[in-house]
Amino acid sequence: MKFALMTHLPWPEGKEPKDVLAETIEEVQYGESLGFDSAWFAEHHFTRYGLGSSSMLIASAIAAKTSTIRLGLAVLVPPLHNPIRLAEDTATLDLVSNGRLDVGFGRGAARYEFVPFGIDTNDTQDRFQESVNMIEGMWTTADYTNHGQYYSVEKANLVPQVVQQPHPPSFIAATRTSATLEYAVAKGWPTMVGLTMETEPGIELCQRYAAMSKEAGINVPSTAIPFFRHVYVAPTEAQVVEDTQTALQWMIDMLQWRGKLTEGSEIDMNLDNWRNTRTESPPTYDHVRKTRGVIGTPDQCVEQLKAMESQGIGYFGCNFAFGGMDHDKIMASMKLFAEEVMTRV
Repeated sequence: MKFALMTHLPWPEGKEPKDVLAETIEEVQYGESLGFDSAWFAEHHFTRYGLGSSSMLIASAIAAKTSTIRLGLAVLVPPLHNPIRLAEDTATLDLVSNGRLDVGFGRGAARYEFVPFGIDTNDTQDRFQESVNMIEGMWTTADYTNHGQYYSVEKANLVPQVVQQPHPPSFIAATRTSATLEYAVAKGWPTMVGLTMETEPGIELCQRYAAMSKEAGINVPSTAIPFFRHVYVAPTEAQVVEDTQTALQWMIDMLQWRGKLTEGSEIDMNLDNWRNTRTESPPTYDHVRKTRGVIGTPDQCVEQLKAMESQGIGYFGCNFAFGGMDHDKIMASMKLFAEEVMTRV
């Protein structure tokens, strides 16, 4: 099994953005030394859920501080950007990182992240596919020309060109619609399983993708699909609960709060005030820990990962930095995971 890091760069109240970034850089550097294959960064806008509105800038800063760990974008949201700009920026990041870039694309989900851009979330499938196809075209084709429904480009020659040929390894998140999954299969690019999808349907999605890919004669295996989970490991069950309950609850509540917003943002509001006024109960700590996490003692985590591996999961991404988890606890958990879990799977 291959192991990765993943973060949204969460920004709880009382935390300084500069500290979030500095700690993230240190965590990725440590992950590189522990043998993690890659580190992935999410794109989100207008929310404390994550500071990754410019995830490629984050990845570029980390590229300068690392040398071997691959750097992934999970995911870029093409409907919010001009495809020429994304093609140029990903090519530049591939150069800056000396060919260590992995690129994930996704349609995006949160409506209030789209409203300021003037984009309708109900009208993104065609826009998404057109943009991704144009980005691939600019990565690979001289004098690239395309006049689409949403974007046009005339005789573009990408400068700089991508380092990895024919282009950086690419992935397509496809957890919401069959149309996106079919598109990922047709491209021959692995899909991705994000943090909000529960483990059982996530495994089923990977198996379905692999079967569709085989039927199409492309044969991308389920083991190539990054499968991201919230991860924490500690020596005892009591310490696991004590260390993770507040941070995981912040993530649970932030997702519920974001889901209620159709415009604006929660960044100038107070999470505790919203908790006191909400009318729907959120998923419980135990439920999210079980269905979206690999959280426990080393033995518990090994058991979960072996079960996932037996069902075709071969690329496992660890979100240690969920909900504003204390940096020292993240580092200790990463160390224990590398020493007592990764070596046994």
